[in-house]
Amino acid sequence: MAAYDLHIHSGYSSDGELPVAAIVGLCAARGLDAFSLTDHNSVRGVGEAARLARERGIGFVPGIEIDCNYRGTDLHLLGYGIDWRSADFARLEEEVAAKVMASFGAMVDNLPKLGFRVDAGAVLAAADGKPPTGELIAEVMLSDANCHTPPLRPYMEGGERSDMPYINFYLDYFAQGRPAFVPVEYMDYRDAVELVRDNGGVPVVAHPGLNFRGREETAGRLLDRGAAGLEVFNNYHTPEQAVYFTSLALSTGASLT
Repeated sequence: MAAYDLHIHSGYSSDGELPVAAIVGLCAARGLDAFSLTDHNSVRGVGEAARLARERGIGFVPGIEIDCNYRGTDLHLLGYGIDWRSADFARLEEEVAAKVMASFGAMVDNLPKLGFRVDAGAVLAAADGKPPTGELIAEVMLSDANCHTPPLRPYMEGGERSDMPYINFYLDYFAQGRPAFVPVEYMDYRDAVELVRDNGGVPVVAHPGLNFRGREETAGRLLDRGAAGLEVFNNYHTPEQAVYFTSLALSTGASLT
């Protein structure tokens, strides 16, 4: 059976860490037949990934993950097979980075009100020019003993939220509707679909069960409004959600990843 991973982030992504070369090396070591680099709102690593994949004899699909919004709910749209050299994607990265940076001050200002202590300068230094994320804020706080206030304990080693502490902190505090959330005006979902299709790509909704938990039927409307497929197999999904999205995709003739 062929092995694929079509949702990987590199250090160019706001939530990635590894260099592109390291990712390609891991894909080769694990025997993947093909992979896709889908950094958030960025294609800067795609050219290198394509070259290294070709050298290693691994199949490669150029990709991106676009932050967007559907009727008031933030979500992510994957774009596969895109013309990554298009100036549209460089412009997208610049615009999103500016919006996220503009929201950063309010994000860190919200945390002391909730009992946390955070060094905004240390977060920006750790971001190293990338847009700072809620996950990075958690990482910086957890690495600094001066920030270890009682509300952070569930995310520290042995705590009930320590299995994936950075992601869990983001989901608990910075996700849409959570107490430290700061809205960012991302592009409309239909505009994101159009951006992918205009650049030769295939739009696929990422982890719909995370963004529409309890409203899983919304994924059907996203398919009706331009998506060609759904990401079904994802750590965020329960087995029941995976079965539901698989059935939905198959019943509509959509793709599933």
